Amino acid sequence: MGGIATGKQAVALSSGFCGTPLKKIVSPAKSASVSFAVRAAGYDEELVKTAKTIATPGRGILAMDESNATCGLRLASIGLDNTEVNRQAYRQLLCTTPGLGEYVSGAILFEETLYQSTTDGKLMVDCLKEQNIVPGIKVDKGLVPLAGSNNESWCQGLDGLASRTAAYYKQGARFDKWRTVISIPNGPSELAVTEAAWGLARYAAISQDNGLVPIVEPEILLDGNHSINRTLEVAEKVWSKVFFFLAENNVLFEGILLKPSMVTPGAECPERATPEKVAEYTLTLLKRRVPPAVPGIMFLSGGQSEVEATLNLNAMNQSPNPWHVSFSYARALQNSVLKTWKGQPENIEAAKKALLVRAKANSLAQLGKYSAEGEAEEAKTGMFVKGYTY
Repeated sequence: MGGIATGKQAVALSSGFCGTPLKKIVSPAKSASVSFAVRAAGYDEELVKTAKTIATPGRGILAMDESNATCGLRLASIGLDNTEVNRQAYRQLLCTTPGLGEYVSGAILFEETLYQSTTDGKLMVDCLKEQNIVPGIKVDKGLVPLAGSNNESWCQGLDGLASRTAAYYKQGARFDKWRTVISIPNGPSELAVTEAAWGLARYAAISQDNGLVPIVEPEILLDGNHSINRTLEVAEKVWSKVFFFLAENNVLFEGILLKPSMVTPGAECPERATPEKVAEYTLTLLKRRVPPAVPGIMFLSGGQSEVEATLNLNAMNQSPNPWHVSFSYARALQNSVLKTWKGQPENIEAAKKALLVRAKANSLAQLGKYSAEGEAEEAKTGMFVKGYTY
C-alpha cells in the first residue's frame, strides 16, 4: 500500500460557525445588513463547560448505553438471563467502581439506567456524579432501512426529541449520543450520507437547545474488505457533510464532542495496519475535516480488541493535537469485566479491578504513555461482529 491518498482539502468554515453565531454583519461601504439565523443560546456557557469537563487530560468515556436487547446478549455470553435485575446488577457494578473517575469523565447510559437505582436505593447517576463522572444518555431510536438506498439504513428518533432531552436534563444527564452508521460495502450512497449528516445535525441542535452536549457519531462500519485508503476517502466525505449541516443548523462547535471511527482497513481486508499507520491516517482525516473549536474527539472501538483499540489511541497521542483525543469505548472497556464477573457476587470486586485496569490503560493511551507489555492474551482478541447492532 502507498501513502495517504491526496484529495480536495476541506472547505474552511468561517469563524462565525466555529464560535459565537453571527447575528448581523454591516458593510460600512453600503450600510447594508445581512441577517443570519441564530440558535437559542441559553445553555451556551454550560455546554462549553460540560464539554471541557469531559475532555480533560487522561480521561475518556465509558459507553454503557447498550439497549436492553443488546445488554441481554452480553449477559447471555456469561450464562445470565436478560432480566431487569441482572441488568441492574451489571450496571451497578460499573457505576460503583471506586476510583473510576480518575480515568473516566463521562458515562453514556441507556434510558433504563438513567432512572435506575442501585440495590441500596441510590440513583446510578448519583453514583457517577460522586466520582465527577458526567452522566450521558443515548437518545437515538435505532436504525431502520433507508428506502431508495442500496440496502443502507437511517437513524430514527427526532420525533419527540426536544421533550425527551428536556426530561433527561432534569434527571441529571448533561450530554447525549446519537449513533448512525455508514456502510462502505453498500456504497455508501449520496442519499445515505446526506441522511446521516442531516439527522446528526438536527439532533445536535435540539440537544444543545435543551442543555445537553451532543456526541456526534457517524460510525463508518468495519464490515468489508476495503483498504485503509478507501476508508479515509469515505470518512472525509462523511465528515465534510456532517460539519456543513452542523453549521447550517447553528450548532455551537465548542459545545459538541465527536465519536468517530478510527481510519482502519475493513475487517476482512488481508492487509492489516499498524497502530502508527492507523494514527497517521486518522489524524490526517481529523486535521482535514474537524475545526479546532471542537473540544474533544472520543473514538469508538468498533469491534477492535481491547489492546488494539488502546494501542491505536496511544499512537495518536504521541504529539500534541488541536483537540482532546480520547476514548468512548464499550466492548473495549467491558469485555474483560464481563468475563471476570460471570454473574457471580463473589467476583464483583475482581470485575471492578478488571474495569480499572482497562480504564487506566486507556487513560495512559490518552496521555501517550501506554505500553502493551504484560497485557493478557484475552485482551488481544478481536471483537468484530459482522452487522453488529446496539
